[in-house]
Amino acid sequence: MLLQKLLFKLFSILTLLLSLSLSIVNANDDSHGIRYPDNWQTWETIAVSYRTDNHTLRVILGNDIAIQASRTGQTNPWPDGTILGKVVWKTQALENWQAATVPKAFVHAEFMFKDSKKYAPTYHWGWARWVGLEQHPFNKGMQICTSCHSPVKENDWVFTQPAPFPKLK
Repeated sequence: MLLQKLLFKLFSILTLLLSLSLSIVNANDDSHGIRYPDNWQTWETIAVSYRTDNHTLRVILGNDIAIQASRTGQTNPWPDGTILGKVVWKTQALENWQAATVPKAFVHAEFMFKDSKKYAPTYHWGWARWVGLEQHPFNKGMQICTSCHSPVKENDWVFTQPAPFPKLK
């Protein structure tokens, strides 16, 4: 009887650990064959934007290569190795200050990976997206991304206009 109880507890613990690990796997699943970028939450900000058509607030982040390029105006074209991240939230008015718009529900994190050789067929960019706080990979085709970005093909397929930042002193 004691052995059965121990086995049951062990099985329960293993089941819990498996379910927890499966909930984490989504962020590690590829989107369009692209691996989820490590530590993107620590990247620096390049710009912010607000879309009036769908009421979303976006923070555009970049890896070190993207930050250097954005701060020195080397963005058309962006250098190979650039990774741009766009973090998207639905918005709401701030409860105590209705004039302020703030993030509400997290929508997704999407990324552009610049590699002129590897991604030549998709305009030198790899396109990937992970949806919701669970970061489920979006795999409905890079053509969805490229068709949206076609109005800015003369800007290396990038909507983002880097925000001016004061020089460090």
